[in-house]
Parts: sequence; structure tokens; C-alpha cells
Amino acid sequence: MIEQEVAEFEVVIAAMENVGQPPDTYALAKIGRTLSKMFKVDPDEVAILTLNTKLKNLKFVIPEKLSEVGTIPLTSSSALAARTARENRADVMNTFGTTRHATVFEGVPLGRKPGELIQKIMSAPILDEAKKVQGVIQISRKGKTPSDSGPDFTQKELRTLVQISPCLHRFLNLYHAV
Repeated sequence: MIEQEVAEFEVVIAAMENVGQPPDTYALAKIGRTLSKMFKVDPDEVAILTLNTKLKNLKFVIPEKLSEVGTIPLTSSSALAARTARENRADVMNTFGTTRHATVFEGVPLGRKPGELIQKIMSAPILDEAKKVQGVIQISRKGKTPSDSGPDFTQKELRTLVQISPCLHRFLNLYHAV
């Protein structure tokens, strides 16, 4: 089943490549919905960040609303996305809600009820052909408590997240196209 969903995601990316221009708001939302379906989460639980090597920070691409809030410095000791990019390593944290982490972006209303925060998360680097980090993909589960947020993420789901990195790299190339 996962192979079929990965193939569907590749079709979505290929269709965007055929358009030949950067993804608009509709296309960004479609990527978020496609990934949320793949991992059985809500669209606001999908995040894609792009790495700016010159400024040494990460900026949200999806959710689009967070792109205007600010950036995450790679030097941040409390941001999982920064650690993922620095260490070029995927990770699952099913106790994320109880760990010290940056919360500024969780404070931005994305249609959730107050108090529904990230409880569980998967984070993986987005790599180019040379295996250099170009960004980070994160899939989370939000809720008032860990049990409210749904099942724990599995190693199999993390492997799938890592497996779609080439597609996500192609997506970021489209996003940066002028």
C-alpha cells in the first residue's frame, strides 16, 4: 500500500514539474494533503522546510502560513528541524510533547483548538543527488495529550519518509525555480 502512495506522490510532483513554474498556493496545499493522506495525519501536521545555506537557516514552505512567521537558525539547540538538517539524520520522537523544543511556530493558528500541540513527530532531511541537505520534512501528530494525538509513529513510516526524499528534493527545486 505504501509503495502505491509513494508512486501517487511521485505523480503529483511530476505533474507540477510539467507545469514548469513554482508551485502556487493551491499546489502547496495539494502537496500537504497528499503527504497527510500518505501518513494518515491532518494537512496541518505536515511541514516542509527549505535550507538557506547562505543565511544558515530553515524556512517553512508548508504550511505556507508559517513561511511568513520567521526562520529557524541551524544553530538552534531546541529545534528538531535544525538538528535534523545539521546531523543529516532522520528521527522519530513519540514523546515530543514532553521534550524541550521551540514552540513559536506552534503558536500560529492553523485551525486547531488551543492546547492542541505537537505530541509526536517524524523528521527527515531532504537530500539532493549528492546527499547534501536541502531541507527538512516533518510529519507530526497533534493533540492535547499524546493519546489524543493518535498512534505512535513507526520505523516503517520513518523509512517511507526517508524514501520520498528524492521527490521532495524535486519539489524544492520547483519551489525555488524563478
